[in-house]
Amino acid sequence: MKQGTTLFLKIAVILIGIPVLALCIFLVPKIGNFAGELYPDMTYMKSLIFIVMYGAALPFYFALYQAFNLLRYIDGSKAFSELSVKALKNIKYCAITISGLYVLASPLFHFIAKKMDPPIGLVGLIIIFASLVIAVFAAVLQKLLKEAIDIKSENDLTV
Repeated sequence: MKQGTTLFLKIAVILIGIPVLALCIFLVPKIGNFAGELYPDMTYMKSLIFIVMYGAALPFYFALYQAFNLLRYIDGSKAFSELSVKALKNIKYCAITISGLYVLASPLFHFIAKKMDPPIGLVGLIIIFASLVIAVFAAVLQKLLKEAIDIKSENDLTV
């Protein structure tokens, strides 16, 4: 594969991470403060928001790192290797973790959305669905890559 194609994808991976970092720095504290103001008698509400959102950011950035590694393997002609399969497996687990966190936190978000004028409860569902789609896609790619590696190793042994 040409270096320019993977360079574009590497830049895209970096550009995906920048807005999420900005959201973590600027928006998550505001959401936590807002939730704390909605329910002043529940002092743990702000902490729960921080745990869920920052907790989901960690596997997100690990998945981006794994995607970047996968692109490096493609550049180094190691696309059909166990390293690539492992990177896809890690991406799958990260997506499942993010989805699981938001599934566990969906009652919390529903609780907050009940007090808001335009309810935004669907945002959590969108994140859950997108993470599950990424997990399934990574699992399918992982399986295909593993089968291709097995076929390649069989062909190497017969020749």
